[in-house]
Amino acid sequence: MHSALKERLIGLLETPVTAMGYELVDVDARVGGNGLLRLYIDQDAGIDLDDCERVSRQIGTFLDVEDAMPGSYTLEVSSPGLDRPLRTAEHFTRFTDHEAKIRLALPIDGRRNFQGHLRGVEDEHVLIDVDGVQWRLPLTDIAAAHLVPEY
Repeated sequence: MHSALKERLIGLLETPVTAMGYELVDVDARVGGNGLLRLYIDQDAGIDLDDCERVSRQIGTFLDVEDAMPGSYTLEVSSPGLDRPLRTAEHFTRFTDHEAKIRLALPIDGRRNFQGHLRGVEDEHVLIDVDGVQWRLPLTDIAAAHLVPEY
């Protein structure tokens, strides 16, 4: 998804989703013929189908008024799942010591993909141990990140 659209949608949706008692974890959008807007929500008690339906109804109405997405689209609301997306410094801090996959928009030392254990956030950099080496990844350069499910 184009990052400007994603940031605009997050800025628009974070307040109403939070007001409903949920955390807006992430947003995924596709524009065009089969447009899709998927919201990932969470709360301490977890997310069930009733939560998704409630947010879908209220946010759907809000989006119609705001005309936030170009063209027609389908709105989906989902829990973040076991491979939860990580977007903010707070997400990376909350999941310190968990395994994660991170893809950078710009490579560091020729490398864009990292998988290892999160070690927190320091000075707007995500710390991750990969095979015994600690990397400092600029939070602003992270294109995508998610937890690796533990089975």
